[in-house]
Amino acid sequence: MKRRSLVKQVALGTAGVGFASACSRSQTVFTPGDESGSGPQIEWRMATSWPETLELRFGVVQQICTRVGELTRGNFTITAFPAGGIAPPQAILETVQLGTVECGHTSAHYSVSQNRAFTFASGLPFGLNPHQHLAWLYGGGGLELLRNLYAEFGVVNFPAGSTGSQMGGWFRNKIGSLDEMKGLKIRMPGVGAEVLKLAGIQAQNLPPSEILLALERGTIDAAEWVGPYEDEILGLNQYASYYYYPGWQEPGSVQELIVNRELYEQLPEDYRKALELAASEAHTSMLAGYDSANGAALQRLLDSGTELVPYSSEVLQELKIAANDLYAEYASQDSTFRTIYENWNAFRQNIYRWNSVNERSFAELIFDG
Repeated sequence: MKRRSLVKQVALGTAGVGFASACSRSQTVFTPGDESGSGPQIEWRMATSWPETLELRFGVVQQICTRVGELTRGNFTITAFPAGGIAPPQAILETVQLGTVECGHTSAHYSVSQNRAFTFASGLPFGLNPHQHLAWLYGGGGLELLRNLYAEFGVVNFPAGSTGSQMGGWFRNKIGSLDEMKGLKIRMPGVGAEVLKLAGIQAQNLPPSEILLALERGTIDAAEWVGPYEDEILGLNQYASYYYYPGWQEPGSVQELIVNRELYEQLPEDYRKALELAASEAHTSMLAGYDSANGAALQRLLDSGTELVPYSSEVLQELKIAANDLYAEYASQDSTFRTIYENWNAFRQNIYRWNSVNERSFAELIFDG
């Protein structure tokens, strides 16, 4: 199948999402193609960080599998497994790197313990919103820089989903100042957690399946996950009534399809292109899905007793200072982080100036008018 044919098939529309049966094989399966010119039969497994209960997120993952199969005429099949089905939700990078599975779908902020620069793939606190992040990846050289980083781990990455701008989190009690946050235990992953710690606040990383129980038992006092739609599914409003905004910690969270580099390079060119196109389509589908679902979900939460509360300007300003101090510290300690940060930060300043002219003025017009 030629690249032109693949692009044409993508234009035909989005396939329905279906659950594939689990494949019992632990390795890539190669079967020679027939004389008609069809490609080899290849079967892969995909480990993910997401439980099946998060239907939109896991559904988009399955959409990737479906689309790859369609684009390769059923010759390249991928079976997605929910969190814990093959690997712990926060260990997908290591699992793909070792070749335990051929590919995975996860968020890079689960991998910052491997290299802090991974945070640029998922998004930084006080950083870029979803469309700014996409502009940096494809217009500002970001994807090339990230692929250099992933290559050191034997992995190829593809942006493959965005939750959009997130909320700030659920709190059992109202907080008005940074001092009131100190002493609290807050569920937050990645560099956002490091920002909290630098500001003197306790933070811990929990997978989604453990957040609700931790809130119920009181082992954490607050938690952020994503936004109204998925937070409602997890039931976080059951044990915390105060819903804070904005989501300073993840203004544009991105998920990725990651592939074992050695196995990726063994694929026929058309199969590699199918992965790229399916990931790109998934990115758009996930962002549209969250933006479409969050408004109605927020209203349901408010109707059920949730109180919407803005972070104080003092809290946001102090956390922003802590974030910028942290980035400067990381850049001074690690050349990889510094290389990506310098590119990212220059792009951030440039697009902030532009968006303050075009988007900010329009937002003020429609929201305040």
